Amino acid sequence: MATLTDVARIAMGMPEVEEGTSYGNRAWKVKGRTFVWERPLRPRDEEELGDRAPDGDVIGVRVEDEMAKEILCDNEGPAVFTVDHFAGFDAVLIDLEEIGTGLLEDLIEDAWRVMAPARLRAYPPEGT
Repeated sequence: MATLTDVARIAMGMPEVEEGTSYGNRAWKVKGRTFVWERPLRPRDEEELGDRAPDGDVIGVRVEDEMAKEILCDNEGPAVFTVDHFAGFDAVLIDLEEIGTGLLEDLIEDAWRVMAPARLRAYPPEGT
């Protein structure tokens, strides 16, 4: 089980990240580009998910493309999922109560790489 504190710690550990907001919720950005954000479920999402709707905190993370999104949802569900609202948008939702911190770290780092400028993507520097 992970928490929003874990999300903040992981995200802020990446180079040139700032915490801000997106639609009034906490968000983490690299060079102004959001890569992870707090994403409470909306009533429409809860209706769509039914009994599968998480009760706790949910975050969104950017992914490389639709194929990565599909693979993550298939392989890592129910911790990683999507809703109709995200159709055509390269991001997944994460149920923090269902995900382990190791996978969370991987997904946040991958999301950072998707949104970071090319000069930063070599993190961590070679030889470390």
